Amino acid sequence: MEESQRQKKIASVLQRDLVDILQGAATQGGMRGIIISVSKVRVTADLTDAKIYLSIFPNDKAKELLEGIRANKPMIRHELAQRTRNQLRRMPVLEFYVDDSLEHIDKIEKSLKGEDNPIQNPDLLDKRNKG
Repeated sequence: MEESQRQKKIASVLQRDLVDILQGAATQGGMRGIIISVSKVRVTADLTDAKIYLSIFPNDKAKELLEGIRANKPMIRHELAQRTRNQLRRMPVLEFYVDDSLEHIDKIEKSLKGEDNPIQNPDLLDKRNKG
């Protein structure tokens, strides 16, 4: 089902403000050198839920950071509500996921270039985690 203009507008507002909140929290938390970007926000048709996909660099810190973000979800939601109070009547429930599409694309490119050959090394064909 196609997203409505309202869903797209709310998603872009949430995305813009979430980048500021998360990057600011990472910088204040002493996590210099870590880049958090919000790659995609999907809002349900009834505007009650929002799925937020995060790209985290370096990738080895992604799981740890995602746990921290999920633990601080009420604080993040409150800060987001303060920033968007003139644009949104009700704040959607936030669900955070790691967007591993860039890592997946990198693996495909390596395979196409012949750097990683899954036929010679079947261990390269690990299950892709869709969270």
